[in-house]
Parts: sequence; structure tokens; C-alpha cells
Amino acid sequence: MISTRHLVISAAVAVGALGVGVLVGLQLADDPPDTRIVQPGGPGQPGRTLAPHDVATIAPPAHNAADTLFMQQMIPHHAQALEMTALVAGRSTSQDLPSLAERIELTQQTEIDQMEAWLTERNEEVPSAPDHHGGHLMPGMLTEAQLDQLERARGAEFDRLFLELMIRHHQGALAMVQELRASGGGIEPASDRFARDVDADQSIEIGRMQDMLSERTG
Repeated sequence: MISTRHLVISAAVAVGALGVGVLVGLQLADDPPDTRIVQPGGPGQPGRTLAPHDVATIAPPAHNAADTLFMQQMIPHHAQALEMTALVAGRSTSQDLPSLAERIELTQQTEIDQMEAWLTERNEEVPSAPDHHGGHLMPGMLTEAQLDQLERARGAEFDRLFLELMIRHHQGALAMVQELRASGGGIEPASDRFARDVDADQSIEIGRMQDMLSERTG
């Protein structure tokens, strides 16, 4: 038996928000855990172990220009999704599409409020009018012609077109999250959490819409 010996596995976990590492010794149940917070050193320099009061003084990374641009562009992106969901009533004849549209509307309106608050708290410009008509279209956004086509559709044709266009719209939002990361954004804890939420929520909804579309076209 190994009752008196420690079974230790050292693991290094990067903590991006603090720029430190956590070394954790995994031990038997009757042994106290061995956790050390290590701040990496410069090139060729050793790291140093931080005391708990040292960790508390490390400020998280601030937001940057990529974060601000992401929030400012995602607001009109979400606003167009709300314009699309507003067309469902009176056009769709299915039972499942209205509930999907209601979920999308609730989620994206909540996120618009969060983005506006994020920008305001950081003294960044909040888009004065989330009007995308005639403006620059972000990835996945519909053109005026596509919006007109969706508005004219009815019944099964509307359902199919709505799903196809909203899937593309959601995929555009995922592309914007990827661009945020590629541009060096999403390191500030708040922007990181928000981007992760957008990525997770819209990925789930894409899967659901693809299933719904398959049921209608399969």
C-alpha cells in the first residue's frame, strides 16, 4: 500500500489574466494540497513564487483597441439579428421557429445592453444609432436585398430562408470573435468572458438551426 507516500503530479497552469502560473501538487486524500503561484521570469530568468498578498496586487490586463472595435461592431451586428427576428411574427407558420426567434431576441438584446455598458464604463464611444442600413456590413450580415427577400417571404419559404440567413449571420459573429483574438484582443477579463459567451451561445444556436433546416429540406 502507499498510505504514507505522496503521489505527486506537478501541473503548470497558465493564468492569462494575471500573467502567473499555478503549480499544483496532486496528493492523496489525507494529505494537504501543495499549491504555489509562480510568476514567470523574463527570457533566461527564473520565475518567482508569489505570496498570496502579492497575487492580490497584480492588476488584470486593461482593454485595448481590438476589444473596443469588437464591441462597437458587434452592436449593429446583433441589432440586425433583432430586425430579422421581428419578421417572424405573421410570416412563419411553424411551431418551433417562433420559440427559436424569441431565444435569439432575448440573448442578443441582453448582449447589446452588456456591450453598451462595457463601452460606457471604459469611456469609449457607444454607437449612437445601431443602424446598419447603407453602412459597413460585418461578417455574416445581410444585404438590403436579402432583408427585402426575407420580408417578402411567407410560410415554409420564410422558415427556410430565415434559418439559412441566421445561420450565416451567427457564423459571422463567430468569425468576429476569431478576429478579436487574432488582433490581440480578448485578454481583458471582461471582454474575454463576453467573447466566450458569444462563441458558446451562437455555436449552440447554429447547431439547433442546422437541425431545424435539415428537417425542412431533408
